[in-house]
Amino acid sequence: MYRLFALIVLVALSACRDDIYVRNGVTGGDRFHISPQQLLAEDPVQQSWIAYSLAKSVCQLELDDDNPARANSFGCEFSSRLHLLDEWQQQRTLTPGIRDDYLDTLAMVRDEAFLDEYVVYFFGKKNWIVPAEIEQSAFGKWRRKHLRGHKTDTRVIGSWSFRRKQK
Repeated sequence: MYRLFALIVLVALSACRDDIYVRNGVTGGDRFHISPQQLLAEDPVQQSWIAYSLAKSVCQLELDDDNPARANSFGCEFSSRLHLLDEWQQQRTLTPGIRDDYLDTLAMVRDEAFLDEYVVYFFGKKNWIVPAEIEQSAFGKWRRKHLRGHKTDTRVIGSWSFRRKQK
């Protein structure tokens, strides 16, 4: 089911007009690519990261930015990590016993209701608008106890094309 959704998203993204998202004569988001080998891979971890990549690419298109490939917001990163975790949960249901240190840790963060704070702390940008209810102090205490030596991960598999605009 997920692969059908992914293919529909890819077709929709590839159908975008060539004169959209132009900066200095280079299109920065008219086509989004994931190789067929990656898209059809059976690896549950990779499939989870494809969900993240597709969710983020769609969100980037919705941001008001000249170049979606560089667009970034709290909402995009947060919702994309939620999609990552939703897919990981489905993969774990289909393949009991699979493990991934980063994804399992991220699931623990979500289960402790600190995903918002995690995204802000580890991926935040100065220009982000974040929810007022972010509890960075409480997260800091929890993080120091449960995430010692934690390294973030982002395995974005897809990429935006950058083609010269036809004049």
